[in-house]
Amino acid sequence: MSNDNKISKNLSIADRNLAVWRLAGPIILANISVPLLGAVDTAVIGHLEHAYLLGAVAIGAIIFQFIYWSFGFLRMGTTGLTAQALGASDLEETRAIFLRAILIGGFISIALLLFQWPIIKISLLLFEASNHVEENAELYFFIRIWSTPAVLINYCLVGWFIGVRNTRATLILQIWMNGLNIILDLLFVIGFGWGVAGVASATVLAEVSTALGGLLLYRRHLRRMNPKIGPIIGIEKLFDRAKIKHMFSVNFDIFVRTFCLISAFAFFTAEAAKFGDATLAANAVLIQFQHFLSFGLDGFAHAAEALVGGAVGAKDRQTLRSVVRISSLWALLVAGFYVLTYALLGGMIINLLTDIEEVRRHAMEFLPWLIISPILSVWSFMLDGIFIGATHTREMRNGMLISLAVFIVIAFFLKSEYGNHGLWLSLMIFMVVRGVTLGMFYSKLERSITNR
Repeated sequence: MSNDNKISKNLSIADRNLAVWRLAGPIILANISVPLLGAVDTAVIGHLEHAYLLGAVAIGAIIFQFIYWSFGFLRMGTTGLTAQALGASDLEETRAIFLRAILIGGFISIALLLFQWPIIKISLLLFEASNHVEENAELYFFIRIWSTPAVLINYCLVGWFIGVRNTRATLILQIWMNGLNIILDLLFVIGFGWGVAGVASATVLAEVSTALGGLLLYRRHLRRMNPKIGPIIGIEKLFDRAKIKHMFSVNFDIFVRTFCLISAFAFFTAEAAKFGDATLAANAVLIQFQHFLSFGLDGFAHAAEALVGGAVGAKDRQTLRSVVRISSLWALLVAGFYVLTYALLGGMIINLLTDIEEVRRHAMEFLPWLIISPILSVWSFMLDGIFIGATHTREMRNGMLISLAVFIVIAFFLKSEYGNHGLWLSLMIFMVVRGVTLGMFYSKLERSITNR
């Protein structure tokens, strides 16, 4: 087994920082393409004539975020369990974890495809958008839903690669998927004039091709770990009752946590729709800023997942503390960089994303909330990564339930008093509460690790 990117108590401070960056760097580079994709989606639609097209893509995207991110445990659970298996030097189990995740993803995909019509109809009832927005959101949905199997396979692949500390593979997959998506966006929307259908079709083709390429990279990495093992595993090992029970427990907690997180953003979008198409479109533009932030900080959160999981698997409390301290410090510095960038260049970014004057005006009005967002959000990102790596998912679930309840209650009061400003303030409070609740559980996580 390779010891690349391993942090041990014998390493110097400089070497420990380097180990974190070796994992975080490729993820950050990969993630740069993700908000760029969202920005291109927004830009190609935002430069069309009608604001309702941008609103339709925003609603369609949030529906898929709600659906797919609800099953984000296929990524997060796979990472934590794989990292712990690697830390315990159990290579057979790392392979079994991936295959179990693939099987779960297959069953979920079949269910979503079978029930696609009621899913979109029920979803649109929650938004109270205009007829034009709803019609185009439906068009987007019925095309993009067919990439579901590929999306869930990609979740499993990325989770596994992070868990085995091969973040270069995630870089390759993300760059390929998002680069191809951007090219097809421009071709289908600008070149062919397909509008909303073009954005959805580009996404489907990019996700399917990435899943096929990712499976080839998975096979190659298995051979590098141990040339004697192949991608297939025995039925007895695959269906180990104790392992499956633990996996379902971890994944259910992450499912509840992620469902609550997406529910918060769905609620935010649904409430914004009540303020009119222009406000909805402006919030869709500004949410791209939050995506920029999330994918930047996720580099260190994912590094923490892999390294914390390895420390927990090895039962090394000292290494755990070192990983948490170093990764959190770098994340805080990056968050400060985002604050400066949004303060200095926020207006320019808005103008790049849309040329609809009314949408620009509304977006500039609410931009200050995004300027302060990085500092308020950083701890929720990092603590999520730490708890995922340690598979202390019950605490994540409970903390998110508390945070969602606080968000909804506060939002109802603030939006009635301050409109969309109140909605953004509620979202910032939600981010803070997420960090505070997980911080309260952290000492329990440390105490659970018994040094060898």
